[in-house]
Amino acid sequence: MEAPFDMLHFTCDLCGKDIEVGNESRYVLKMEVFAAGDPAELTPADLDQDPIESLSEALRQAEVEGTDPGGELPPARKSFRYDLCAECHRKFLQDPLAREAEKKFHFSEN
Repeated sequence: MEAPFDMLHFTCDLCGKDIEVGNESRYVLKMEVFAAGDPAELTPADLDQDPIESLSEALRQAEVEGTDPGGELPPARKSFRYDLCAECHRKFLQDPLAREAEKKFHFSEN
């Protein structure tokens, strides 16, 4: 037996407003951020390099500097999911990078 819709509860992730299922519009915003890898151009010098030697040199350099070559790196790809009410959905579509909101802040020169 399926659970009735009135048991589901959603809150707008921007304004915090409760979104009642079936009584108003709810929007799902999915975003994905990842590093843009530009294709590298191979040169004759690249073909002359020994990849094993390059890796060995990088490991030696990390050891000298005291860094961990396998250390924590930021994730290459990150996904986000947000629930939005109708009003926040409309505002998001008008200014998805919140540039206008950023312009509204005026800081004094202290």
